[in-house]
Amino acid sequence: MTGFVFPLVLLANGLASGVLIWGLLGGWPLMRSLSNERYVQLHAFFATRYDPFMPACMLVTIAGDALLGWRLPGGASVVLVVAAAALTGCGIVVSLVKNVPVNKWVLSLDPENLPADFPERDPRMGWGWWNRQRSLLVIAAFLANCVALGLVL
Repeated sequence: MTGFVFPLVLLANGLASGVLIWGLLGGWPLMRSLSNERYVQLHAFFATRYDPFMPACMLVTIAGDALLGWRLPGGASVVLVVAAAALTGCGIVVSLVKNVPVNKWVLSLDPENLPADFPERDPRMGWGWWNRQRSLLVIAAFLANCVALGLVL
């Protein structure tokens, strides 16, 4: 059973990590540099592209890691896949509690008619910090999954 689960976990976790790395290296620096209007347009564009893709990848990672943790014979590989599931779960919590509410608010805005207090409510810095945290969690999970597979092989 683990013969197809490990590749699926690595695929899902790797795709999620790749998207988050792209966000750290390209998406976030771009969003931070834009005017308020352009930022709202771009944030809304990205927010609608990565749902449900990112949540699905993260949920597949957790489910696969849980199955691997149950089916592997024990030792360090089990500790690593369970840790990867926990790290990914923490990434989901950060997403749901910190990033998704900002995404929903930005999607509700009209970039051509922003609220007068938008400069005071601009969510970029907070969203960026939390995006970095969830990215590091999911990337650490990917590293743990890669090492676990290496130990199994």
